[in-house]
Amino acid sequence: MSIPFCRAAALARGVGLEGAALTGHLLLYPGGIAPERRPSRDDLHCAHPSGSGHRPVLLIHGLFDNRAVFTVLRNSLLVHGWDHVHAVNYSPFSLDIPRAAVLLGRHVERLHRVYDGDPVTIIGHSLGGVIARYYVQRLGGGALVPRVVTLATPHQGTETARLLHPLPIVRQLRPNSEVLAELNRPAPGCYTHFLCISGDLDPLILPPRNATLNHPDLHAENLLIRNAGHLSLPIHGEVLARVREWLAQTQDPIAESDMTSSQIA
Repeated sequence: MSIPFCRAAALARGVGLEGAALTGHLLLYPGGIAPERRPSRDDLHCAHPSGSGHRPVLLIHGLFDNRAVFTVLRNSLLVHGWDHVHAVNYSPFSLDIPRAAVLLGRHVERLHRVYDGDPVTIIGHSLGGVIARYYVQRLGGGALVPRVVTLATPHQGTETARLLHPLPIVRQLRPNSEVLAELNRPAPGCYTHFLCISGDLDPLILPPRNATLNHPDLHAENLLIRNAGHLSLPIHGEVLARVREWLAQTQDPIAESDMTSSQIA
């Protein structure tokens, strides 16, 4: 079998997966419109043995979307021991990125209280990843969030944002916007670790290299998934496995930075 044929077959599977993701998401979308109930102390109960428990995870969706986009990823985490997975909805019509980050921060602080001070992991899809990054970089959220996963996030903006110019939150996704310029400023006190996953079939992030996070003060790992698109990343088998593996790492980036600081002092 020739290499071009194998590549064409893989590409066809990737396009098919993206189409299946779109169809599935359209069916699930209505169920994700209603906001999730607020977490409470009752959520401390774990269905899994105590040794398999993991820190709380907060999911934040992308533009014109809702928490339903995480249905498969959420179930994957729950099955593998992450009992405390929550999601936040927001409206792109009433918020810009800084205000959405403030809203996200309130949810993080609530989880931090409910789970007795446990750090919170954020997973953001598309625009949700930019909002998460703004929170940890510019609003001090890095003190509560040691890890952020971004899926199909335009860290350096995207030319497709010019198609929806009237919305403020969309204008902020244009390359070299004021918000993105703010995120490119020095962030020496942010110790959050980022896992930035993108797909090579994503038509919404142009140019494709803008899905990578490259900042001299941030610890970021960029991962490209072959034959994956914008909507298929949250359901892609390789992505699900890599996210679980990365979140299960025992080293706490915040604790590590505190230890390093004390040694320097």
